[in-house]
Amino acid sequence: MKKTEVTEVRNSLKKTLERFLGPLKIKVDTESNFELSGTIQAPQGKKMVYGIYFSSIVPKEKDVRFYFFPAYTHPEAFEYISDRLKKFKKGKSCFHVSYLDEELENEIKEMISKAIDIYRTEGWLA
Repeated sequence: MKKTEVTEVRNSLKKTLERFLGPLKIKVDTESNFELSGTIQAPQGKKMVYGIYFSSIVPKEKDVRFYFFPAYTHPEAFEYISDRLKKFKKGKSCFHVSYLDEELENEIKEMISKAIDIYRTEGWLA
């Protein structure tokens, strides 16, 4: 079933991200922003932070912005994404998600899982 309402898309993305709690923790959980970060000290830019930024969901009027930091830190690992998902990508790490279906949801889940593995290998996630 295709999800087209902003609230449906937001809730679906949030539910997908929540499946990865453990190596990730909720940093912000409001209607206007859902943000996840790591749970250990890791480098972010030129400084060390407790819990590297991982992802955010920000609903807008016509779509949901899915900010996915691993696409910025490791762009080569996410070049494989489908053309359908690429249509949502704006810039290096932001996706403007206007709808979701089962195929896109599965692809996003696989992308997040791959990112968790990459960040663990880097020593950025527990």
